[in-house]
Amino acid sequence: MIRGTQLLFTFLGIISLISCRESIDPESVLIYDGPVNSAVDIQIVHSDSAVHRSEIFAPRQLEFSNGNLEFPEGIDIKFFTVDGVLETTMRADRGYYLRDQNLYRGEGNVQIKNLIKDQRLQTEEIFWNQAEKKIYTEKFVTIQERQTIFNGTGMEADDSFSTYQLKQVRDSRTLLPGEGL
Repeated sequence: MIRGTQLLFTFLGIISLISCRESIDPESVLIYDGPVNSAVDIQIVHSDSAVHRSEIFAPRQLEFSNGNLEFPEGIDIKFFTVDGVLETTMRADRGYYLRDQNLYRGEGNVQIKNLIKDQRLQTEEIFWNQAEKKIYTEKFVTIQERQTIFNGTGMEADDSFSTYQLKQVRDSRTLLPGEGL
């Protein structure tokens, strides 16, 4: 009987030691919000009705749990005509895809070139709304169209950058020989 009581107290003592731990404040626990997936040398192809419309290239892609993507080492996007001809290129130092808005954002040194119309754009931030097939920014923009440079703040264009509207034109001038974007 004494042996059984000793065994019971030993067992209860071990249980009480195991169950004793420091209480944790639930608000002090950090939730991980970093990338859940990483890929290198990615290529994403978009098509519309079996027509090759655009390609996205990036040296590195980070995917987050909410579906957003980040391209920390830059992003290159190519837009094609219905006939499959490369029409426009877009390059940014960093890129982001915001899934809930179906919106791409490029930042840093952003360069857009329409190869067919010989147009170039330079800005520090650009948005591409894939569903509406348009690109836009509210930042300062420099556009070169053949031998003329236009400067302004804010711009909206179709995603091929073949037609655009510069919102607040500051100035325009003719390029000197050897000058350009």
